[in-house]
Amino acid sequence: MRHYTTDSAEAMSRVVALALLADGALDNREIESLSQHGICDRLHISPATLDRVIHEFCDDLMQCARAPNVGQIELDRELIDHLLDDIRSPDLQQQALGAIVDIANADGCLNGGEAIVISEAMSLWGLELQRVTRTQVRPAQKPYHHLPIDQAWLS
Repeated sequence: MRHYTTDSAEAMSRVVALALLADGALDNREIESLSQHGICDRLHISPATLDRVIHEFCDDLMQCARAPNVGQIELDRELIDHLLDDIRSPDLQQQALGAIVDIANADGCLNGGEAIVISEAMSLWGLELQRVTRTQVRPAQKPYHHLPIDQAWLS
C-alpha cells in the first residue's frame, strides 16, 4: 500500500475511497453523496485528486488485500487502521468520520464492512458519532444525531 503524507489531500482522499469501497463495490448513491454532502469541498480535496487516489487505492488493493472469492476483496482491520492512521489532526479526523458516515448512509443501510470502518475510525481516533457535526448544513440536509448500527457488526 503506498504511503501519503500525513493529513494530506491524498490521505483524506484515500479515507473517502475506503468508505466508498467498504461494502465491496462502488454504489451510485454513494458516489452521488459526495456532491450531495459537499464532501470534497468539506475535506478540501479536488475531484481530480480524489479520482486519482481512488484508482491508486484500487491498484494497491489488487496487490495486497485478501481476495477469498473472485471479484471480492476483504479489508482486514489492520489494513483499515493503517489507512486511517494517515489522518492525525483531530479536526481532520472529525471531518473524515463525518464523510465516512455520509457515504455509508447514502444507500440507507449499513453493511458489515462499513460498520467496521466506522467502528475502527471511532476507536482509533477516539471519536463518538454524536460529536460528528457539519460546519455547513445545506437546507435539505439535517445533521446526523445518530447512525443506527447493529451492534453485532461491531464485535
